[in-house]
Amino acid sequence: MARILSERDMTILKKAAPECTGLVCAGSGGPYRSILPPLANHYATDAEDFGKRLERLDDDDLRYLVGLVLDGSESLGCVPPEYIGIFLTFVDTRLGRDAALSILQCNESEDGCVR
Repeated sequence: MARILSERDMTILKKAAPECTGLVCAGSGGPYRSILPPLANHYATDAEDFGKRLERLDDDDLRYLVGLVLDGSESLGCVPPEYIGIFLTFVDTRLGRDAALSILQCNESEDGCVR
């Protein structure tokens, strides 16, 4: 579900990608509507870098992101599968297996996450 990024969203994105100076997707020309897709596709140089960028987030940031994914506000649709795996492993390590499994089930369901 497309959304307008809140101040908290922008703070999290800039924490993970300090070089982020604008909130416009270079590819589409439209504003960013999520945090993880631009992090994966515009700022991380590879999967390892994506993981390092996630490490910059604290547990509150991560819980917030998980909540957005689960309520359908944060899109994983444009995030490469390998990066989703890294995100799931990161969530599992920091917040627990249940949180990671909830995201996995949500991402794999036909209906997607709750909207």
